[in-house]
Amino acid sequence: MNPPPLPNSPTVAKAHQPLLIMHEVRGGYGDADILHGVSLTVNPQEIVVIVGPNGAGKSTAMKAVFGLVKVRSGAILLAGEEITGWRPDAIVRRGVSFVPQVRNVFAEMTVQENLEMGAFLSRSVREEEFERIYALFPDLKAKRHALAGSLSGGQRQMVAMGRALMLQPKLLLLDEPTAGLSPKYMEQIFQICRNVRDTGVAILLVEQHAKQALAFCDRGYVLATGTNRYEGTGQQLLNDPEIAQMFLGG
Repeated sequence: MNPPPLPNSPTVAKAHQPLLIMHEVRGGYGDADILHGVSLTVNPQEIVVIVGPNGAGKSTAMKAVFGLVKVRSGAILLAGEEITGWRPDAIVRRGVSFVPQVRNVFAEMTVQENLEMGAFLSRSVREEEFERIYALFPDLKAKRHALAGSLSGGQRQMVAMGRALMLQPKLLLLDEPTAGLSPKYMEQIFQICRNVRDTGVAILLVEQHAKQALAFCDRGYVLATGTNRYEGTGQQLLNDPEIAQMFLGG
């Protein structure tokens, strides 16, 4: 598979420039490399999913984008600006928000207080900002004064996503957003992702529920042992018999 072109290449000059480019990224934790040349792109207002078996490097690839993994080679570009090796706080200021899989809410704070924490870069938060989030997550409005730790797993995930959206990012990173959720909440989270995309936010997410994620995303990447194996639209990947046999349970 050919890696995506870098922004100064003739191909990108003629076409719409991606919001995010990972180009041949190698890296990992300590002295161990988990990623062995991963390449992907995310276009503005697009949902892109990373799927693959356990240990494929899915979450590591996402954490590399957010500056949580040591990148030894390759490049990561956001809106044409190289952010390889930047600290997470600098990446947040460039318009990227990250929702980790676990410990992603302040359990002893209310829903409203969690959202306020998400606006930490703003000097003041207007009521309209809260209403914008509650419009995306209607289940939370009635719970705005409840402690986040008292909510269901699906509702806590909504709080985490809402907090990440308070800064109005260009790119939202979601690590296993439906892990441990019921089918009802899984579908609800996926629908919310579509709604968020429709507000102009691009989404890159890692998912274990590969079939369901590929069915709703715009494009997908299949990783295995830290390398790209397949890429295409969600439907192309779902309809590929080899991918179904190897990664989707037949």
